[in-house]
Amino acid sequence: MISALFRLPAGVLPVAIAGLLLAAPASAQRTALFEDEPKAPWSEAEVVFPAYPADASLIPLQIGPTATARFFIDEKSLSLAADGVVRFTLVVRTQGGAENVSYEGIRCETAERRLYAVGRKPGEWVASRNVDWRQIEEKTTNRVHAALAKDYFCPPGMMRPGLGQIVESLRRDGGVR
Repeated sequence: MISALFRLPAGVLPVAIAGLLLAAPASAQRTALFEDEPKAPWSEAEVVFPAYPADASLIPLQIGPTATARFFIDEKSLSLAADGVVRFTLVVRTQGGAENVSYEGIRCETAERRLYAVGRKPGEWVASRNVDWRQIEEKTTNRVHAALAKDYFCPPGMMRPGLGQIVESLRRDGGVR
Protein backbone atom coordinates (compact mmCIF):
# COMPACT_ATOMS: atom_id res chain seq x y z
CA MET A 1 0.00 0.00 0.00
CA ILE A 2 2.80 2.49 0.88
CA SER A 3 4.73 1.47 -2.23
CA ALA A 4 1.66 2.39 -4.29
CA LEU A 5 1.75 5.90 -2.84
CA PHE A 6 5.33 6.37 -4.00
CA ARG A 7 4.81 4.30 -7.16
CA LEU A 8 7.67 1.98 -6.28
CA PRO A 9 7.71 -1.67 -7.26
CA ALA A 10 6.80 -4.05 -4.44
CA GLY A 11 9.81 -4.93 -2.28
CA VAL A 12 11.82 -1.80 -3.13
CA LEU A 13 10.45 0.31 -0.27
CA PRO A 14 11.71 -1.98 2.55
CA VAL A 15 15.17 -2.03 0.95
CA ALA A 16 15.18 1.79 0.61
CA ILE A 17 14.14 2.24 4.24
CA ALA A 18 16.81 -0.19 5.43
CA GLY A 19 19.44 1.71 3.41
CA LEU A 20 18.42 5.01 4.97
CA LEU A 21 18.57 3.55 8.47
CA LEU A 22 22.05 2.19 7.87
CA ALA A 23 23.28 5.44 6.31
CA ALA A 24 22.04 7.66 9.16
CA PRO A 25 24.82 6.78 11.65
CA ALA A 26 27.49 7.19 8.97
CA SER A 27 26.05 10.55 8.01
CA ALA A 28 26.00 11.68 11.64
CA GLN A 29 29.58 10.57 12.05
CA ARG A 30 30.65 12.30 8.85
CA THR A 31 29.22 15.68 9.90
CA ALA A 32 30.86 15.35 13.31
CA LEU A 33 34.25 15.34 11.58
CA PHE A 34 33.59 18.83 10.21
CA GLU A 35 32.18 20.41 13.35
CA ASP A 36 34.31 22.72 15.43
CA GLU A 37 36.02 21.32 18.46
CA PRO A 38 34.02 22.01 21.61
CA LYS A 39 35.24 25.20 23.23
CA ALA A 40 36.46 25.22 26.78
CA PRO A 41 34.43 27.51 29.02
CA TRP A 42 35.75 31.06 28.94
CA SER A 43 37.58 32.27 31.99
CA GLU A 44 38.81 35.77 32.58
CA ALA A 45 42.49 36.44 33.13
CA GLU A 46 43.64 37.99 36.39
CA VAL A 47 43.28 41.75 36.21
CA VAL A 48 46.02 44.03 37.54
CA PHE A 49 45.29 47.75 37.60
CA PRO A 50 47.72 49.85 35.57
CA ALA A 51 49.55 52.96 36.71
CA TYR A 52 47.32 55.99 36.96
CA PRO A 53 47.23 57.84 33.60
CA ALA A 54 49.45 60.82 32.89
CA ASP A 55 48.39 63.54 30.45
CA ALA A 56 51.40 62.77 28.22
CA SER A 57 50.11 59.27 27.43
CA LEU A 58 46.49 60.23 26.66
CA ILE A 59 45.26 59.71 23.10
CA PRO A 60 42.18 61.82 22.19
CA LEU A 61 39.15 59.94 20.93
CA GLN A 62 36.40 61.70 18.98
CA ILE A 63 33.14 59.89 19.66
CA GLY A 64 30.81 61.85 17.43
CA PRO A 65 29.25 65.23 16.79
CA THR A 66 26.75 64.91 19.65
CA ALA A 67 29.36 64.20 22.34
CA THR A 68 29.55 66.96 24.91
CA ALA A 69 32.61 65.61 26.73
CA ARG A 70 36.16 64.90 25.59
CA PHE A 71 37.36 61.30 25.71
CA PHE A 72 40.90 59.95 25.98
CA ILE A 73 42.51 56.50 26.09
CA ASP A 74 45.65 56.03 28.15
CA GLU A 75 48.09 54.43 25.72
CA LYS A 76 50.20 52.89 28.47
CA SER A 77 47.23 51.08 29.99
CA LEU A 78 46.11 49.33 26.79
CA SER A 79 46.48 45.56 26.90
CA LEU A 80 45.18 42.58 24.96
CA ALA A 81 45.13 39.54 27.21
CA ALA A 82 45.00 35.84 26.31
CA ASP A 83 41.34 35.83 27.39
CA GLY A 84 40.53 38.09 24.40
CA VAL A 85 39.70 41.16 26.48
CA VAL A 86 41.08 44.56 25.52
CA ARG A 87 41.69 46.49 28.74
CA PHE A 88 42.23 50.24 28.87
CA THR A 89 41.98 53.37 30.96
CA LEU A 90 39.33 55.83 29.81
CA VAL A 91 39.51 59.49 30.79
CA VAL A 92 36.41 61.62 30.29
CA ARG A 93 36.58 65.40 30.69
CA THR A 94 33.34 67.35 30.72
CA GLN A 95 32.80 70.90 29.49
CA GLY A 96 32.35 71.94 33.11
CA GLY A 97 35.84 70.73 34.03
CA ALA A 98 34.98 67.46 35.78
CA GLU A 99 37.17 64.46 35.06
CA ASN A 100 36.21 60.77 35.30
CA VAL A 101 38.86 58.07 35.08
CA SER A 102 38.02 54.38 34.76
CA TYR A 103 39.80 51.14 34.03
CA GLU A 104 37.63 48.97 31.77
CA GLY A 105 37.60 46.00 29.44
CA ILE A 106 35.84 45.12 26.20
CA ARG A 107 35.31 41.49 25.23
CA CYS A 108 35.01 41.35 21.43
CA GLU A 109 33.63 37.81 21.26
CA THR A 110 30.44 38.81 23.10
CA ALA A 111 30.36 42.61 22.51
CA GLU A 112 30.39 43.23 26.25
CA ARG A 113 32.16 45.67 28.51
CA ARG A 114 33.16 45.66 32.14
CA LEU A 115 34.18 48.34 34.62
CA TYR A 116 37.11 47.17 36.76
CA ALA A 117 37.96 50.30 38.71
CA VAL A 118 37.32 54.00 39.05
CA GLY A 119 40.13 56.49 39.46
CA ARG A 120 40.30 58.79 42.43
CA LYS A 121 42.66 61.69 42.95
CA PRO A 122 45.57 61.63 43.80
CA GLY A 123 46.07 58.75 41.43
CA GLU A 124 44.58 55.71 43.09
CA TRP A 125 42.17 53.05 41.86
CA VAL A 126 39.01 51.95 43.64
CA ALA A 127 37.76 48.53 42.53
CA SER A 128 34.25 48.48 41.08
CA ARG A 129 31.60 46.71 43.14
CA ASN A 130 29.76 45.76 39.95
CA VAL A 131 31.68 42.85 38.43
CA ASP A 132 29.13 42.00 35.72
CA TRP A 133 29.78 42.16 32.02
CA ARG A 134 27.28 44.45 30.26
CA GLN A 135 26.20 44.44 26.62
CA ILE A 136 27.63 47.31 24.57
CA GLU A 137 24.85 49.42 23.12
CA GLU A 138 25.04 51.65 20.08
CA LYS A 139 23.62 55.03 21.07
CA THR A 140 23.85 58.45 19.51
CA THR A 141 24.98 59.98 22.79
CA ASN A 142 27.57 58.49 25.09
CA ARG A 143 28.66 55.90 22.55
CA VAL A 144 32.26 55.66 23.68
CA HIS A 145 32.22 51.88 24.23
CA ALA A 146 30.53 51.20 20.89
CA ALA A 147 33.04 53.46 19.12
CA LEU A 148 36.00 51.74 20.80
CA ALA A 149 34.67 48.27 20.00
CA LYS A 150 33.59 48.87 16.41
CA ASP A 151 36.24 51.32 15.25
CA TYR A 152 39.36 50.12 17.06
CA PHE A 153 39.22 46.94 19.17
CA CYS A 154 36.84 44.60 17.31
CA PRO A 155 36.07 45.93 13.81
CA PRO A 156 33.17 43.93 12.33
CA GLY A 157 34.05 41.66 9.43
CA MET A 158 37.77 42.01 10.03
CA MET A 159 40.40 40.05 11.85
CA ARG A 160 40.81 41.45 15.35
CA PRO A 161 43.81 43.83 15.39
CA GLY A 162 46.80 43.33 17.61
CA LEU A 163 47.76 45.76 20.34
CA GLY A 164 50.23 47.62 18.11
CA GLN A 165 47.59 48.07 15.41
CA ILE A 166 45.10 49.40 17.94
CA VAL A 167 47.55 51.99 19.25
CA GLU A 168 48.55 52.95 15.72
CA SER A 169 44.90 53.42 14.68
CA LEU A 170 44.14 55.53 17.74
CA ARG A 171 47.19 57.73 17.14
CA ARG A 172 46.67 57.98 13.36
CA ASP A 173 43.02 58.95 13.67
CA GLY A 174 43.94 61.48 16.32
CA GLY A 175 40.45 60.95 17.59
CA VAL A 176 38.85 62.02 14.30
CA ARG A 177 36.14 59.61 13.16
